[in-house]
Amino acid sequence: MTRHFDVLVIGAGPAGLAAAHAAAAHGMQVGLVDDNPLAGGQIWRGGPEHQSDQRACQLWDALRCALNVRFLPQTRVLYSPRPGQLLVQIPDRALLLRYSRLILATGARELLLPFPGWTLPGVTGAGGLQALAKGGYPVAGKRVVLAGSGPLLLASAATLADQGARIVAIIEQASTARLLPFAFGLLATPSKITQALQLASRLRAVPYWRASFVRAATSGNTAGSSSRANTGERNNGGFGADNSNSGTALQLTIQRGVDTATLDCDYLACGYGLLPNTELAQSLGCASNAHGVQVDEWQRSSVADIYCAGESTGIGGVDLALAEGRIAGLAATGQQEEARRHFAERARWRGFASRLAHAFLPRPELSALAADDTIVCRCEDVCHGELRQHDSWRSAKLHTRCGMGPCQGRICGGATGLLYGWRPDSVRVPIVPARAGSIIDFQ
Repeated sequence: MTRHFDVLVIGAGPAGLAAAHAAAAHGMQVGLVDDNPLAGGQIWRGGPEHQSDQRACQLWDALRCALNVRFLPQTRVLYSPRPGQLLVQIPDRALLLRYSRLILATGARELLLPFPGWTLPGVTGAGGLQALAKGGYPVAGKRVVLAGSGPLLLASAATLADQGARIVAIIEQASTARLLPFAFGLLATPSKITQALQLASRLRAVPYWRASFVRAATSGNTAGSSSRANTGERNNGGFGADNSNSGTALQLTIQRGVDTATLDCDYLACGYGLLPNTELAQSLGCASNAHGVQVDEWQRSSVADIYCAGESTGIGGVDLALAEGRIAGLAATGQQEEARRHFAERARWRGFASRLAHAFLPRPELSALAADDTIVCRCEDVCHGELRQHDSWRSAKLHTRCGMGPCQGRICGGATGLLYGWRPDSVRVPIVPARAGSIIDFQ
């Protein structure tokens, strides 16, 4: 089955919704694709209509009522058979989507960094545990430590606390010297001050340790170390088991300045910021750099008729994503003058993004935490000791299969970037695991 759209938007988070709305308002036939059952992306997870942010509700209400917009949920992009086409997979079959203009709003994922014990059951991403809690995962009464860097720790802690979790501490690796200028910089974006004060009020009883980070985690029920033999570390995503009913689930060693401290918890939720999802854009030939997909003032990529917006072009938060999405949607429909009206808003939020990146830049000590027996590639069980013998991502893949498992380097790729300075040099298609029939049917 083949469908054609004037404008095809990939990703139904804030940037994608804003882009689809802008394009639809000018009469285009718009397709909106997302691999989740509900729109909203990670920021508005659970559906835009259920968010306290009224912008989410307004965008979604307008799109639902528009006769020229078709939402395709649970749809995963596999690859592009030829220019102007995307092969996608839905639960029961594959579809070929044709487009005149393509807008990529593929968002971001968490940056997870390896340390001894990071693959133990109960250790997960900060945003990952937040998403699970929003989806009904039981955290009530559980002791949770959030560690890493950035505002996501605070947002995740607030969500978990609302679900009944006991937040033991928030461990922020950034120093006071970096956090204070960032705090003063919020004066340029008053709405962020309001958000910060609301979070602070909800978390006022939670210890907030600055210039601190987790050195190691061990199972509280064993005398173990971080090795696979002693802890049984596997690719369990942090939730292979729940041992919190039999004593202390996890014991954490925390570096606090020159001192160390120990914390006990049931769950450790880590996150060192976000990384742009650029795999689809790269597979289509779009130029990218360390910050994301490269775009011009109209959010246009290096490939004709392909635009990018939101976190895939650089991490900046919901406000920047909305501004970029509007510009991309308008530019893709030839409304350059109307798109230009959003340039000042985009510039303001890009300034915020720049201050955010500087304040929460990972400290050098984090790259020295992994021991030789610490797993870096969770899919293929490849350890730091094996990887540090190689001088490139390609060499590591050829000799160890690092990055060749189900996640296709989405987890270890970010880690190896910090540990060894590597950048993946290619994207393998299909971009996500696919049924053989989905590919055969469209050969």
